[in-house]
Amino acid sequence: MAEHEYEVIDERFIYCANMSAKVDRLFTGCIWSEGPAYFPAHRSLVWSDIPNNRLMRWDEITGEVGVFRHDSNYTNGNTVDREGRLVSCQQGGRRVVRTEHDGSQTVLADRFNGKRFNSPNDLVVKSDGSIWFTDPSYGIDSNFEGFKGKSEIGSDNVYRIDPVSGAIDCVADDFRRPNGLAFSVDEKKLYIVDSGGLRFPDNRRHIRVFDVQSDNLLTGGDVFAECSNGKFDGFRLDDAGRIWTSAADGVHCLEPDGTLIGKILVPEGVSNLVFGGPRNNRLFITATSSIYSVLLPVDGARRPEFPATA
Repeated sequence: MAEHEYEVIDERFIYCANMSAKVDRLFTGCIWSEGPAYFPAHRSLVWSDIPNNRLMRWDEITGEVGVFRHDSNYTNGNTVDREGRLVSCQQGGRRVVRTEHDGSQTVLADRFNGKRFNSPNDLVVKSDGSIWFTDPSYGIDSNFEGFKGKSEIGSDNVYRIDPVSGAIDCVADDFRRPNGLAFSVDEKKLYIVDSGGLRFPDNRRHIRVFDVQSDNLLTGGDVFAECSNGKFDGFRLDDAGRIWTSAADGVHCLEPDGTLIGKILVPEGVSNLVFGGPRNNRLFITATSSIYSVLLPVDGARRPEFPATA
């Protein structure tokens, strides 16, 4: 039994997690693991070990772990686009890149209005192929996860890359440190973490929720949930619209109304997570130096077919 690995706050959580399912550590040896991306066709997980400047890969069939890319340009967030390609935020290069099927890399965005980005952090691909990403200054604050430098833009914003023209729009500019982001199941809402935390007097460590308009403009932006332990970072949704998010003590599960109903307790601070596995019900967790996984009785949200239903 593994009850000690779960904390039930609301009885609804009992139906979201199997209390006898063990949280397995798949690998350890990173400095700061981040950006997990699951590839169904390859049955593999790719993630970032940012300070070590490398991308790692875990094979679900064999359990073997190896280096996917030695010089990752201090990659942080990763995701998979509609064509099964890896799309990454490279903090060192201050850009968003796509790894093509032949292994080459295409730069999708490195400037806004002629100015270099700060250090793109996390990203998500919408069903129409557009890429939405956050751009805090973590990668230029020091040489720990990138290269120390000055912000040319002067603020930490959220951007959208048009899938046809490649044009880049700033969609939100009132964040301290925008971080993880994800769309609701129907893509009518966009959730974005602000992880400013103790760096600023207002101590932002919450998720905000925006309404996505038909022209891709965002409205609203109210606080959806406050973090009760540490700060939120990366997160994902399941197919019922619940949010599974990183925190200092593990993975927090939030109902669609923002209510915290339970936790998967992890012995290291969690940075990010992703659903994967053959049935999309295996939760992969990046936590400080390690990678963990657990099988759940719920499935991760799948990207809707384009166009999203009205």
